[in-house]
Amino acid sequence: MIVGFCFLVIGYVLYRNKKATIEKSQQELRIHGDVCLILNYDGTLAFEDFIKATEDFDLKYCIGTGGYGSVYEAKLPNGKTFSLKKLHRFEAKQPAFDKSFKNEIQVLTNLRHKNIVKLYGFCLHNNCNFLVYEYMEKGSLFCALSNNEFAIILDWKTRVNIIKQVAHALSYMHHDCSPPIIHRDISSNNILLNKETKGFVADFGAAKLLDPDSSNQTVVVGTLGYIAPELTYNIIVNEKCDVYSFGVLALETIGGKHPGDLLTSLNYSNREGATLESIFDKRLPYPTDDRRIKMEILRVYDVALACICMDPNSRPTMRNVSQELSK
Repeated sequence: MIVGFCFLVIGYVLYRNKKATIEKSQQELRIHGDVCLILNYDGTLAFEDFIKATEDFDLKYCIGTGGYGSVYEAKLPNGKTFSLKKLHRFEAKQPAFDKSFKNEIQVLTNLRHKNIVKLYGFCLHNNCNFLVYEYMEKGSLFCALSNNEFAIILDWKTRVNIIKQVAHALSYMHHDCSPPIIHRDISSNNILLNKETKGFVADFGAAKLLDPDSSNQTVVVGTLGYIAPELTYNIIVNEKCDVYSFGVLALETIGGKHPGDLLTSLNYSNREGATLESIFDKRLPYPTDDRRIKMEILRVYDVALACICMDPNSRPTMRNVSQELSK
């Protein structure tokens, strides 16, 4: 009887604890909004875990700042690390930024590709809007290319693979999603590298779902130096805008820096007029002994030249690019 009574007491305590946890979760849901879409390792609401992990978004956990928010590193009690993209408090109150934030949620929720950053959850609240996504250990491609020591680690094979991975991801977005998705802000800042130095397309705040029955007119968005030239006089956006940005990115990756003014001359030159040797990253030895890698770099170069063509109708599609780089 004593043993049975003990089991009853233990069962009652466990029941009360479970009930209290459910009530606390429901209370947090009422307070914080859609935080039920953020789950931690044991299946419970993880809002408080993320707040504690970043000490209420302390600057020491900030690993980058984007167009409309900052990115924080958050290590949960189970040892897993995530990235949190949080809107700045002032900007969170602006309708345009709120729309951009919700658009990124909508786009990322429906994307399934191995080279697109994964969205794990989000929090929508007046004073605390943030996305929870896959942590990329090696940061952005821009930072990698800007660091001389890291740039040397990014050998030719790694760089060619990153370009291919981005091409495959964009081809998926343009041709395998319904409706098609235009990223609109492809740049080295928005290509992230994981611990294996694989490239991932990130930051979909400016992404646009293409409506085939609309004119696709919109305000000009993107990063200076990567924006397709036709957008300076025509704000009709289509997939070829991403193709141009990809071409600039590919040249930047093999050149080690943004091609800058060379873009104009490259538009009116062929390989003989503007040789690859004149733009490739001098921090790496030219692969004279590896014929296969040399041919792949030349293929990337030729594809990039086609992508930055001034006439958008003459640019290849990202499917064509992906197939060409896969040969």
